[in-house]
Amino acid sequence: MRAVDGVSLAVGPGELVALYGPSGSGKTTLLMMIAALLRPDSGTVTMDGRDVSRLSEREAARFRLSELGFVRQSLHLLESASALDNAALKLMGTDLGAGAAQRRVIPLLERLGLGARVEHRAERLSMGERQRVMIARALSTEPRLVLADEPTSNLDSARGEEVLRLLTEVCRERRTAVLLVTHDPMAAAHADRVHALRDGKLVEYEPGRLAVAAQ
Repeated sequence: MRAVDGVSLAVGPGELVALYGPSGSGKTTLLMMIAALLRPDSGTVTMDGRDVSRLSEREAARFRLSELGFVRQSLHLLESASALDNAALKLMGTDLGAGAAQRRVIPLLERLGLGARVEHRAERLSMGERQRVMIARALSTEPRLVLADEPTSNLDSARGEEVLRLLTEVCRERRTAVLLVTHDPMAAAHADRVHALRDGKLVEYEPGRLAVAAQ
């Protein structure tokens, strides 16, 4: 069985699309291909007419740094660094200096409810706080496309709502395309469109059926 099979999906500027599906349905594999971390056996992944799946490793790294924000399920933080430095880490790979990078991410951290925690080391942050730091990092470079893989999975309902609201606001304010992979039913209320993935194929979105399958 193919991990992703014949999926055709477009996300426009300023559009937030939610993608539901049970574990093993191919959602994360699809995101990895869009992020140029996996190469499809056939087909293309295009952004503004450019096939990102055919980029060299160097070009793909530059694409992920400057054009893509990727909120992954794995929470890779530097344990001894502050929340502020962790959030600014991606920006520090650009031409900005450390001070300018930090100044840019502080408003994001504040909007995510972390204003009082910016100097706390990562090892002192809860799972939900770490998740929000990762979201701030992904948004820090003002990417044109944001991929979010279960961004509310470690959050309670109130914090999850804050994150979804922020992603929606960023999408509208910056004309950023957002593809959100989730099990969270709250996401549908924020999305412009909702799709479902099952056994690697796009199928009709059926909230009740997928909620049962995801348990």
